[in-house]
Amino acid sequence: MSRILRYVSQRLLLTLPMLFILLTVVFLILRVLPGDPVSAMLGGRNVSQEVMESYRVKLGFDKPLLTQYVDYLGGIVRGDFGNSLRTGRPVLYELFIRFPATIELALWGMLVAVLLGFTSGVIAATRADRPLDHAIRVFHISSFAMPLFWLGLMLQIIFCVKLGWFPVAGRIGGRLAFSFHSITGFYVLDAILRWDGKALLDILRHLVLPAFTLGIALTGLQGRMTRASMLENLNQDYVTTARSKGVPERLVVLQHTLRNALIPIITVFGLQFAVLMGGAVLTETIFSWPGIASYLVRAIEARDYPSIQGAVVFIALFISAVNLFVDVFYSVIDPRVRY
Repeated sequence: MSRILRYVSQRLLLTLPMLFILLTVVFLILRVLPGDPVSAMLGGRNVSQEVMESYRVKLGFDKPLLTQYVDYLGGIVRGDFGNSLRTGRPVLYELFIRFPATIELALWGMLVAVLLGFTSGVIAATRADRPLDHAIRVFHISSFAMPLFWLGLMLQIIFCVKLGWFPVAGRIGGRLAFSFHSITGFYVLDAILRWDGKALLDILRHLVLPAFTLGIALTGLQGRMTRASMLENLNQDYVTTARSKGVPERLVVLQHTLRNALIPIITVFGLQFAVLMGGAVLTETIFSWPGIASYLVRAIEARDYPSIQGAVVFIALFISAVNLFVDVFYSVIDPRVRY
């Protein structure tokens, strides 16, 4: 346990330089891009130069760039991400109320990727170089190469517009939105806690297409990594020994081979959360999903500096935390791993 705690402490210390570099890069990029955040905040209205200058002074944009940078870093250290230029509310508050929506979508998207990619990868490895294996590999390549925004739009056209099976956008239906009050921020969990079957069904109908769109983009990589790792372990001596002892093939695959093949698979699983956050930007925008990614897109459109910087840092911290959890989880999967 002490080794794990020491390892976690070291990883947390290594996260600090990464955050510092990230903050610096985002801060400088936003300042050199063309456009005026004050004009964007005022909505392009025809206001006098005096009013514009007063807003710049109020928001601190009149200060030297180095002073703005130091003030911003000081706020981050204190846990103050600033206030949104669009809404005037604290950025950290707006991120927290949207965080459950993004996590819920990411978890269900990852579930789709695991069910499709992991399962198909195992099947392909056990049927290596057979017609089923070739068909699954074509599916993996196709899902990996398929543009996410195109897939989302096609699913909307087919299943929403043409067939009418699922709603086009949103997280919950308009009628239920007035009577449904969230407890945890995770709508599926809230509906289960309330024993509200009608709300649960409506929430799942809104969740199916965004989760499938996000998950299918990860299926190809997950499936190919699973197949490669399984094939590598199926050719090991311990598998041959197990088969020679008459162990059923099902146990050889699930109990012996799969557990030893999990390390690289879990590694990809953790790294894919970074891909999920990138894919969530397109998915949440297409399906009007009220999460952090769509919040970031609107902040970029409005040149809302505090919101952009806060969302980027928040996403980076989340990805770092997931990867740290995956690294620690290695020792649970494989007792040979020690820190």
